[in-house]
Amino acid sequence: MTHSLAAIDPFYAACLSMTPSPAQVEPAKPDYARLPLAPVTASPVPHLNSLYHFDDDGRNRDPDYPGNCGGNLIKDLLLYFKPGFLLDPMSGGGTCSDVCEELGIPCMAWDIHRGIDACDPQGFSDAEAFDFIWAHPPYWRMKLYADDSRDLSRAPTLDVFLRLYRQFIRNCVGVLKTGGKLAVLVGDYNDREAGFIPLTYWTKRVAFECGLRQHCTDIIRFSHGASSSKKVYRSSFIPGLHDVCTIFEKQS
Repeated sequence: MTHSLAAIDPFYAACLSMTPSPAQVEPAKPDYARLPLAPVTASPVPHLNSLYHFDDDGRNRDPDYPGNCGGNLIKDLLLYFKPGFLLDPMSGGGTCSDVCEELGIPCMAWDIHRGIDACDPQGFSDAEAFDFIWAHPPYWRMKLYADDSRDLSRAPTLDVFLRLYRQFIRNCVGVLKTGGKLAVLVGDYNDREAGFIPLTYWTKRVAFECGLRQHCTDIIRFSHGASSSKKVYRSSFIPGLHDVCTIFEKQS
């Protein structure tokens, strides 16, 4: 006469049949995709195209600043556009300033941590005019950035965030030279309360409302080194593995 394991030891049988918890599941190893071949152009940065991949994204990154990106994309954009004077109004750990120093490009940088609000309704000083502005704003409240209540990541609602974000873009437009470029790196994310937040869409809509036009293709930056890639989640969702850099131009 035989007995099932459940009859002999129901607790042990139940343990064997349990689905492993998220903490027991290791994150998948990276896959390698074959990217499309890019056409040969007269670009001074031949590898700069709409799919941007650098797996050493930690370069120039200050780990004390959440969401801080590496300097590779910034460097390639500056080598391509060759600006004479640059502004980084949300400088964070100073990545953009480091790249500008390496390339010998004059750069003005400030940040909410230094007490300067990039969303100030009074705008930026009109004493300066810039060829290029690099902006890597908070992705609303996906990561809280500063304790200052004026910070974009502290906006209590999406409507408040967009109102402040619109003012920030206006401030940038106000100090851009005609023909100057504004590069914004931003990503979409899923908010626990508000649902999916398409910040890439909102960035373009706000920029167009402020009189800018898109200068070239979107640059899809692969998010190597993102903190989320090392986490295991209990919920089911489609992970985002990129953010988007859009380059806008100020018209006359």
